[in-house]
Amino acid sequence: MSSIEEKCFEDKEIELFNSSILEHLSLSHIEGLLIRPLKSKDYDRDFLQLLTQLTEVGNISREQFLNRFHMMKDTGSYYTIVIEDVTIGKIVASATLVVEQKFIHNCALRGRLEDVVVNNKYRGKHLGKLVVKIILQLSNYLQCYKLSLDCKDHLIPFYESLGFKREPNNANYLNMRFSIENTAKILHL
Repeated sequence: MSSIEEKCFEDKEIELFNSSILEHLSLSHIEGLLIRPLKSKDYDRDFLQLLTQLTEVGNISREQFLNRFHMMKDTGSYYTIVIEDVTIGKIVASATLVVEQKFIHNCALRGRLEDVVVNNKYRGKHLGKLVVKIILQLSNYLQCYKLSLDCKDHLIPFYESLGFKREPNNANYLNMRFSIENTAKILHL
């Protein structure tokens, strides 16, 4: 690709997934806020700063952000929705649906709710419930047979209030964390 083609590629704003999918959902309209897919230029709209209110993000360059964005887009399995405060041009809430293709349940799809976060200054406005409900509708629209999540104990009542249930004899979620050095090596594969 020539440097001119690369520059055009960088200048074009791209959605993580086709926004027309959201037209099939029942979305609330909130004055001054826009519900939409994550876009390639959201690096400049404080998307990563928002994620720091959820967990450690690291010092991610624009190039790293764009590389990961395009990898996620290419899989067709990531649906990150954001709420942008259009008055200031910043992302103030977000959640991600990751769709896993399964052989079980007649080659069904399973959804995972990930990275639900609302900017501290916007909490108390029910934006957390809104982004989770959007992911619920999106999972249903995509015909996922199940949507699951993991969360901190103090958030269980919040998710239960939205219809999530701890299943009897299946309420365990186990993790194995790896060192950052191993994670950095994996990124280069």
